[in-house]
Amino acid sequence: MAASSTTYTIGDLAREFDLTTRAIRFYEDMGLLQPERSGPGGRNRVYSSRDRTRLKLTLRAKRLGLSLTEARDIIDMYDSPRDTGPQLRKFLSVLSEHRKQLEEQMAELQANLDEVKTHEREAKALLTRFAKNPRAE
Repeated sequence: MAASSTTYTIGDLAREFDLTTRAIRFYEDMGLLQPERSGPGGRNRVYSSRDRTRLKLTLRAKRLGLSLTEARDIIDMYDSPRDTGPQLRKFLSVLSEHRKQLEEQMAELQANLDEVKTHEREAKALLTRFAKNPRAE
């Protein structure tokens, strides 16, 4: 069977990517996946290799901390047969912005960590003084 004709059920994808079926349906609602429908009333979702790849890219984007909207915009660009230059520029722009946000968060965390360390040192020093002279308060 050719890779392009391989299909997956929602359960197949959920097991493979360790997701709930609800999460997959949410990604579908966000426009990230577009399964075919089969069965009575179109109740059964049939996912293509393209959907599987889009789900894999979505999860990768999520791990990078991108929003689902950013992920969809970037993934949609890769579906386009156009020149990859604009796609790569957009991807770099999104990554650059996200990197800046992460660096700001890291700086804030480092400042908080430094403050906690200062309070720990002060508390230990007070305990040491108290241990030497327990009547002094």
